[in-house]
Amino acid sequence: QVQLVESGGGLVQAGGSLRLSCAASGRTSSSNGMGWFRQAPGAEREFVAAISWSGASTSYADSVKGRFTISRDNSKNTVYLQMNSLKPEDTAIYYCARARTIVVATARNQYDYWGQGTQVTVSS
Repeated sequence: QVQLVESGGGLVQAGGSLRLSCAASGRTSSSNGMGWFRQAPGAEREFVAAISWSGASTSYADSVKGRFTISRDNSKNTVYLQMNSLKPEDTAIYYCARARTIVVATARNQYDYWGQGTQVTVSS
């Protein structure tokens, strides 16, 4: 089993920044890509960003490209999402997830473990 715990969410004004963290514990010995998804009220959970095991490859949703940056520290079993220039439409619950593969994964069904989520609210 793998446990993923997100932190760093909160309330921020439009134009502000937040950094989310996702700490993994349990059976973390395998090499896996990681990703961030988000779900706004009444909407489907959508892909935000993903990173390969090595950190050499990343992928972003068009809506966050140039504003968000995903990174990881494998020595700490932690993945980060730096979010800059936040907009009200970024308001959602943000989920961290572990991919089944070592490479970048952008589809929900490519992920097998999910965190509980952290709320991000951006006020206008």
